Amino acid sequence: MPHAARTRYPLVLVPGLLGFVRLPGYPYWYGIEAALREAGAEVYPVRVSGLNTSDVRGEQLLTRIEAIRRHSGAERVNLIGHSQGALTARYAAAQRPEWVASVTSVAGPNRGSELADYLQRKAPEGSARERLLNAAALGVAHALAALDQGDPGPRLPQDARAARRCLTRDGVAAFNARFPQGLQEPPDALGDVEVAGVRYYSWTGILQPGRSDRGRNRLDPTQLACRLLARTFRDDAGQNDGFVGRSSARLGRVIGDDYALDHLDIVNQGFGAVGLGVDPVALFVAHAARLRDAGL
Repeated sequence: MPHAARTRYPLVLVPGLLGFVRLPGYPYWYGIEAALREAGAEVYPVRVSGLNTSDVRGEQLLTRIEAIRRHSGAERVNLIGHSQGALTARYAAAQRPEWVASVTSVAGPNRGSELADYLQRKAPEGSARERLLNAAALGVAHALAALDQGDPGPRLPQDARAARRCLTRDGVAAFNARFPQGLQEPPDALGDVEVAGVRYYSWTGILQPGRSDRGRNRLDPTQLACRLLARTFRDDAGQNDGFVGRSSARLGRVIGDDYALDHLDIVNQGFGAVGLGVDPVALFVAHAARLRDAGL
């Protein structure tokens, strides 16, 4: 089906924390960008600061959207954000809804991350442990930025402390007080959710022993890392992907909130090594078809 994902407006892919567009031989959206293009979509993966607040990243995204609108001739775009990229997309849509047709959150911490809370407790601001953690995170962020071969542009600012602070549950609560668009109470909307002309969607995964840790994931070290990080969760214990809890990830129309995918598998990272039963690439292509059918 060569035109299955040919949406009315371009798809803009927004990465999460420590995100990038394309490292040598390794795109962030591994296999996803290519599959969407093959199915007829116009796709733009973008670069924002790997470590910074969702507001700073959102302003950077608005600059990229403006450039994409000029290049494509489209009045609006469909934003798809992974992890913190969901908050980044929500910021952009709230500030310039006339530029955005839809926002889709993929494993987005829309009510904050218990993992960020855990890191705040274990490495409080000003402590030696926090300084070490920040230095390591900044080292990774600068290395990824230097290696990124996609979406060229100016050097972007990095702030590890601000990034972690804004992803805690308190930090995201403050964000949500300013930008509540797409949030539902309870967060389990079945029909389309539209605010100021912008449609909101979401999906996420959870670790499922016997499924998410099988198949090629048996040999994937990122799956093990997600399982270890999942132990930091209390409220969403057993209901998280290692980084984000199931209840936190819901936004707008919930496409699914229990796929057998960890936080990185949901964007097909680890060179496409995922567990059993779910094809993350197919989820993106199916969603593009959904947006097309909605006239977006």
